[in-house]
Amino acid sequence: MTQTTYENTDKIRAGLKKRYARERRFRFYGLMAIAISFLFLLVLLVNIISTGYPAFQQSYVKLDVKIDPAVLGVSKDATRDELFKANYARLIKKTLNDMFPGVKGRKQKRALKQLVSKSAAYELRDKVVENPSLIGTTQSFWFLAKDDVDVFMKGKIDRSLPESDRRIKDYQLKWIDKLMAEGRLEKRFNTTFFTAGDSREPEQAGIKGALVGSFLTMLVTMSLSFPIGVLAAVYLEEFAPQNNRWVDIIEININNLAAVPSIVFGLLGLAVFIAFFGVPRSSPLIGGLVLTLMTLPTIIIASRAAIKSVPPSIREAALGLGASKVQTTFGHVVPLAMPGILTGTIIGMAQALGETAPLLMIGMVAFVADIPHSILDPSTVMPVQIYLWSDSPERAFTERTSAAIMVLLAFLVVMNFMAVLLRKKFERKW
Repeated sequence: MTQTTYENTDKIRAGLKKRYARERRFRFYGLMAIAISFLFLLVLLVNIISTGYPAFQQSYVKLDVKIDPAVLGVSKDATRDELFKANYARLIKKTLNDMFPGVKGRKQKRALKQLVSKSAAYELRDKVVENPSLIGTTQSFWFLAKDDVDVFMKGKIDRSLPESDRRIKDYQLKWIDKLMAEGRLEKRFNTTFFTAGDSREPEQAGIKGALVGSFLTMLVTMSLSFPIGVLAAVYLEEFAPQNNRWVDIIEININNLAAVPSIVFGLLGLAVFIAFFGVPRSSPLIGGLVLTLMTLPTIIIASRAAIKSVPPSIREAALGLGASKVQTTFGHVVPLAMPGILTGTIIGMAQALGETAPLLMIGMVAFVADIPHSILDPSTVMPVQIYLWSDSPERAFTERTSAAIMVLLAFLVVMNFMAVLLRKKFERKW
């Protein structure tokens, strides 16, 4: 071999070495990017879970309540309305005063009253109304503890700090220590978080109203967006004339709508559905209509891609056997494209479930304590509920905000997992 050949071989080897080195560096950078992204995600999840898991426990206080008719101002023979209007808050206050007889001063008496939640009077009322024979007897009840007591029980307030630097004062610590020593203060699983609606009091606040509102809103969204989106995709892909100006304009606008900020759909819903058509504000119906507009482009684009992926031989075979265009489309093409259609639909619905901005524009940010029972009742949804709690000054709302985020993330993970399962179940290889 000549000297020139050796020189060319060395150059080729050097070039290959540099190329392989660049490939290794690129692979390393890619792995580092994935690792950093995973690390950030892990830090976010750990922060949310560590902050939110205490919300699944709630402190309860046990009171031995003497249901004195003189204090209530009613007797056993009172009517249901009279029992309903009796002064149960006064009864709770007297019970606490009897348990801590040395309390003096307006400030301390007010603090003593706040050992238990305001819901204690309502819970006692419901029990007495249901069973009037309790009047005149002494009964033991477990009531929700006030949010500051609950935060202290969860270790969020350091009792070693100076009294001026913590919300729980020294005299309150003595009351709490006494309750704990007598077995009258304990933490339990927080069923209220899943069975109650929103409340101004953190210990009474729950996500049931937001969950039901989200379910009804998603029901409206699914009922409208899925058939409209699939039929629109079928028409554009199978029946629309080719090289037609109007069809091209429609396709361009669908693609553009997929990139429009979600708050624009909220403004559209406010101007059209509420102002023009008079749809009830803050209801799952208006929320579902707005989210339908936002979700349709995603479903249409995903459905068109799924329909387009069906091999032309399927269409040709069906047409060759005498099937009409409609029979071919709905009897062969659409069923074979259904895995992709369902995947796109579920992903679109998951996106809609996490939306907040468009729903703020149509009034679903309003405080709604009642559980909605129909698509016309005032309601809120999970993302908006999280937004409302995050803006609340009470410290106990912080953990409830993170807990609600955990529930919402769980729903989103389940929906994406369903999309993967449906795709694997119905997917066919050609």
